[in-house]
Amino acid sequence: MNSFRAKLIFPITLIILIVLTSLGVILGPLFKEFYFERMSERIAKETEVVALYIEDVPLSDQKLLGQKMNAMADRLEIRITMIDMDGNVIGETHGEAELMENHLSRPEIQRVNELGAGQEVRFSNTVNKELLYYAIPFIQSGEQTAYIRTGIPIEQLNSMYQNIWGVIFVSFLIGFVVIVVLITKITNQQLTPIEDARIVANQLAKGNFSVRTYEGIPNEAGQLNRSLNVLAENLSHITKTYEVQQDRLETLIDNMGSGLLLINSKGDITLVNKTCQSIFQENTDHWINKLYYQVIKHREVIKFIQEILLTEKRIKKHLALPIGIEIRHFDVYGAPIIGSDLSLTGIVLVFHDITELKKLEQARKDFVANVSHELKTPVTSLKGFTETLLSGAVHDEQLREKFLTIISNESERLESLIHDLLELSKIEGSQFVLNWDLVNIDVLLSDVFMMLESKAQNKNIHFSKEVIGDTVIEADAHRIKQVFINIINNAIMYTPNDGEVHVKVIEKAETVIVEVQDTGIGISKKEIPRIFERFYRVDRARSRNSGGTGLGLAIVKHLIEAHRATMSVDSEVGQGTTFKMEFKKQQEKKFH
Repeated sequence: MNSFRAKLIFPITLIILIVLTSLGVILGPLFKEFYFERMSERIAKETEVVALYIEDVPLSDQKLLGQKMNAMADRLEIRITMIDMDGNVIGETHGEAELMENHLSRPEIQRVNELGAGQEVRFSNTVNKELLYYAIPFIQSGEQTAYIRTGIPIEQLNSMYQNIWGVIFVSFLIGFVVIVVLITKITNQQLTPIEDARIVANQLAKGNFSVRTYEGIPNEAGQLNRSLNVLAENLSHITKTYEVQQDRLETLIDNMGSGLLLINSKGDITLVNKTCQSIFQENTDHWINKLYYQVIKHREVIKFIQEILLTEKRIKKHLALPIGIEIRHFDVYGAPIIGSDLSLTGIVLVFHDITELKKLEQARKDFVANVSHELKTPVTSLKGFTETLLSGAVHDEQLREKFLTIISNESERLESLIHDLLELSKIEGSQFVLNWDLVNIDVLLSDVFMMLESKAQNKNIHFSKEVIGDTVIEADAHRIKQVFINIINNAIMYTPNDGEVHVKVIEKAETVIVEVQDTGIGISKKEIPRIFERFYRVDRARSRNSGGTGLGLAIVKHLIEAHRATMSVDSEVGQGTTFKMEFKKQQEKKFH
């Protein structure tokens, strides 16, 4: 704004300077001409006065004539010359008349003969000055007897002219300074509101809508500032409304139960909601502004995106994606985003996680099939051996004892299966409640070891326990014991003879970690996600022969979740398996 003020003031100042200079150039000669005319009028009148004063003096009496001429010359400060009709000087106030040459040819004397009066400006050799001469005829008794001429130094006019220029210069200088000061003040008054408006406009351009400017008097600048204030108010209101809507939209997008992806026409990901982080189990924030095929690891999703980009049509697909240690199922909806010019500007993808629905659906199918199968086997055995006994084998003591033993074992197996089904149903029910208490895991494991030690000895398995730190937690002792029995029993069951089962308990700051390690047959990576399903067995023959029902780990999973604990499985086929459970020392809120 300072440069704008300078650009405005400088031309005005220059124009004023030019105008004042032009006026000086015009007024100087005018004043000179004016004073020259006044001087001419003065010398004309003074010449007449001199002529009137010496009118009665005889020209022959040169002494008296000289005295009067000198007296008048001294009084009027002029040069007086008396010239006879032949041009001879008969009287002179500034020199010897006898020594002076004939003046008949002087311009001013010539003009007297022509015009009745003569005026001339020229240099005088007598006085060595430039003089303004004025000559008129000298009349005595009504007849011209001579010429009377007066002269005044022109340096008075030059001095006056210099004074005039001095006055003009000083006056114009003062006027110029006053005008410049006034213009500067007026310019500042006019430009200050504009400068305020510029500052406010710059702040508005930067997004600061809280700034306001002083409106001042109701002129054009005031109206401009008033309009800027109204604009700032409107922009502030619009921005706040937009921010509220944007926050609502972001909250809706981030907290919607489905994953949302926006991809532009170039393939760059422009939006990812928080649900995608839980879906893909990775930090999706770094996906922004990156090509989708560089950050998305699942080929099925990449192909789905490419299909939408190529066909520009809405597509719905069911995708099964390996996420972590399990297969998750998604209903994926994809749609192109078409701009106003009917060109593709991007695509939107919505991921609905239907894994639980799939699991429930599959669980129902598996449950019916497995229950039917698991019940059919002992029932068939009971029926077959019973029929055999009824058909006559009951009379054979050896066969009767053998068949009754088998019937007893199958009955126990059937009872265990029904018990586990009822237990699992109870745990999954809404009325299931844990009996919270302080439980020492070390003591609890000692009881479990006593129960299973003989089973380990039968297979010559090295059965050991290691406890580090305080192992007291808040839990349901009976249910935790049930978890340990299931897991440790499985470790013994799936570990070959001369193997090792090691239980390690470690205290952390807020949790207690329990690890059950064995050197058994191991579990393949693809089977790990399924081991907690009902009736799923890694080794079906071994499990069934050992009397297992296939529901143990399903019960364990529900009990672990009920305790708000976490469990992970690490295993290699032929190397062994490690079950890691992490329990909180204190529960923030009791739940079932």
